[in-house]
Amino acid sequence: MPCKKFRERIALKTSEMMVPTVVMALLALGLVLMAYAKGTGQHMEGLKMALRMTLQVLPLLVFAFIVAGMVQILLPREALAKWVGVESGIRGIILGTIAGGFAPGGPFVSLPVAAGLLRAGASVGTMVAFLTSWSLWAVSRLPMEVGIMGWKFTLIRVASTFFFPPLAGLMAQALFGGVKDL
Repeated sequence: MPCKKFRERIALKTSEMMVPTVVMALLALGLVLMAYAKGTGQHMEGLKMALRMTLQVLPLLVFAFIVAGMVQILLPREALAKWVGVESGIRGIILGTIAGGFAPGGPFVSLPVAAGLLRAGASVGTMVAFLTSWSLWAVSRLPMEVGIMGWKFTLIRVASTFFFPPLAGLMAQALFGGVKDL
């Protein structure tokens, strides 16, 4: 019955995505209509830009989802539980924090990977630490930040946010570690 279970899971995830999808569709439609109402053809330029962005991001998105899917089936649950599962405790949260800080790419990469790890058995605290670190630390972004903002500002920002990812992970684990079916 794995196929039936898979279909049920896909149906549940599809229904969870319905509200945000409808909201974005209505927002997009409203913006296209506003641009169309101006009568200057801006709506077509906006749609062309959207198509170009879609074509640029789509390959990355497809591969990120493949990685997320493969993570769920290739990583042994026992190893995952030991290193980043609920049983891993602070070690898992620290690993999630470090991995998030070094994770490359934007949300199109990190969110599917985090979702895949969560579904494969990673703890909620570890994934909160991962995503918080990914957004606050972003080691791959530091050279650009230093170049634009200067090393003093970057150092202040990093020092100010340094402890947030593990703290967020600990709080999430303490408050929501028992929540099932995330």
